[in-house]
Amino acid sequence: MKTKEHNSPPPKEKHKIICFSSGKGGVGKTSISVNLAVGLAQRGKKVLLVDGDLGLANVDIVLGLNARHTMREIVEEGASPNEILEEIIPGFSVLPASSGVPEMANLAYEEQAFLTDAVEQIIDAFDYVFVDSAAGIGDSVLWFNNWADDNVIVLTPDPTSLTDAYALIKVLHTQYGKKCFNLIINNVKGQKEGEAVFLNMSTVLGNFLGIVPEFLGAIPQDTAVVQAVRKQRPFLIDNPDTKAGRAILKIVDLLF
Repeated sequence: MKTKEHNSPPPKEKHKIICFSSGKGGVGKTSISVNLAVGLAQRGKKVLLVDGDLGLANVDIVLGLNARHTMREIVEEGASPNEILEEIIPGFSVLPASSGVPEMANLAYEEQAFLTDAVEQIIDAFDYVFVDSAAGIGDSVLWFNNWADDNVIVLTPDPTSLTDAYALIKVLHTQYGKKCFNLIINNVKGQKEGEAVFLNMSTVLGNFLGIVPEFLGAIPQDTAVVQAVRKQRPFLIDNPDTKAGRAILKIVDLLF
């Protein structure tokens, strides 16, 4: 006899946890993650940006944010992430990191797990969770990338950036089984250069690691970006109709 079928509710959609990383510093990763968060918030999405450079905070500097509390309090005092949250604009909130605190940059496995478990308690309130990781292949970088659903690697045409980005992807692939990578090429002279850099990296990744990356887009050189960093204001707020602003919004369309 056939049993009666019950209509079960559809499975809850998994949160979009996206980790932004780079093989080397100075490639504009934090500016990109901040402005993408702004772009999504302007479209009605709720975005949480976690400053993943736990011992040398960067997000608060880019935003000109004087954080009252940091994630150090979550790890050391058991504080709730809700007590740490800083709203930047409606729909865009930040979990700030501490600066000049080496012990936060070298968390033990249990402390890393405790921190991400704490963050998972509040992600139901957000459509996207961005992690702006430290540069390189340190423990926290690998941990956050493994935790994330999607991995975005930011690189520039500079040869050292290309080499270090490849090294990061290789570690995440060989040690953590990551296979899907999204690339953003920053600081290019034009779209053709961005596409050429992506094609070069894609060829190398395919030949040596069997990886086929996705091209999220290229961000052109733009004085508006430099000015925004100095003013500590996201350029998508003050100067959205610029070369960099339009390129960011194209990537927002892909994420949206």
